[in-house]
Amino acid sequence: MRFLFLWLVVWCVQSVADAHLFVYHRFGDDRHPSTNIPTEKLREQFTYFKERGYKVVPLEDVVQRIHAKEAIPDTWVVLTIDDNYKSFYDNGLALFKEFGYPFTLFVYTGATQRGYGDYATWEQLHEIGKYGELAFHSHEHPNMTQLDDDALKKDFETGMALFEKHLGKKARYFSYPYGEYDERVKAIASSYDFEAIINQNMGAVSHQSDLLNLDRSALGENSNLGTLLSYRHLNAKWLAPKTYPKDSKLNTVEVEIQEKTKQAGLYITGLGWQEIPVEEGIIRYTVDQTLTHDRTRLILSVGKKISTHILIKDH
Repeated sequence: MRFLFLWLVVWCVQSVADAHLFVYHRFGDDRHPSTNIPTEKLREQFTYFKERGYKVVPLEDVVQRIHAKEAIPDTWVVLTIDDNYKSFYDNGLALFKEFGYPFTLFVYTGATQRGYGDYATWEQLHEIGKYGELAFHSHEHPNMTQLDDDALKKDFETGMALFEKHLGKKARYFSYPYGEYDERVKAIASSYDFEAIINQNMGAVSHQSDLLNLDRSALGENSNLGTLLSYRHLNAKWLAPKTYPKDSKLNTVEVEIQEKTKQAGLYITGLGWQEIPVEEGIIRYTVDQTLTHDRTRLILSVGKKISTHILIKDH
């Protein structure tokens, strides 16, 4: 009986366990404060993980757990870098090596191919690849929702061919430029057989997460790690709206969740937070408001569990 009780406790803890994916961009480059992390702040964050028992693991470990539908330890953290800025090679890589932290760096191939001075060269990417995973982040770094299907496919095929030619392997993972996507972009990206696709929606991942839409929080100088690490994955199916409304008028939000709750919180960019009713796991909430931002996030929360849906205006 005592064994059964202990097993149930362990099972309950594991069943709600979530990992956290984070993204950095620039390192020690104060010309761009909105996307930069000073190296002294990076050390503070790495020390935070170490002293509080968090384990920084390769993205591959989380992907394998989700694929197998196995519980993910609550102490797992995944670190990623977007855009292959040279500042990572110059200022960030040494700290990752010092702490022994694995990482995944998403490569903007066009910048490296053209020799843009702010970006790592192919030779530097080879060196970076000795210590972490290299993945794909597009060729032209476009707003993908603004491209037609042919242009979108051309970007994938051009960039992935360069990636394979210069780095000697196929990219296993992909992250959206600017974190922007819609159902059409996601479908085309998914057709290239990536093992996982990463967004930039604040939250967490669990064994129930969609491998082709993994949530990832941005880290910067003023990020509150304690708050970000407290978030849990909310298993939600966003039913409506699927895309940015044509007239910018958001009429109704419909979501299906598995939580046993009668209330949830809903955040809409430009409109703020509001409490909304939940009936037997279904949310049908009338908004009737005009959206004022071309990039609008809808965040649904039940306690510390959150799910994010992004709407991008089609220009």
